[in-house]
Amino acid sequence: MDIRLGISDSPKELVLEAPEGESQESIEKMVTEALSKSDSILWLTDKKGKRVGIPSSRIAYVEIGPAKEERRVGFGAL
Repeated sequence: MDIRLGISDSPKELVLEAPEGESQESIEKMVTEALSKSDSILWLTDKKGKRVGIPSSRIAYVEIGPAKEERRVGFGAL
């Protein structure tokens, strides 16, 4: 599952791949709790175990959804 976060005053978005077994509902709950307090930090862990902290006051948007499949480019055989 991919998690995309838009950060205020930053042209790039932060993209994390959630660990296996992490449910969309649990991620939504963590995001909602962090956004309910202006001085909190949203801590997320990617599938490799790396932790990322984002101040909730800087979060512009959050997208949570299934991981996208890689797109193939070129004339190769399927």
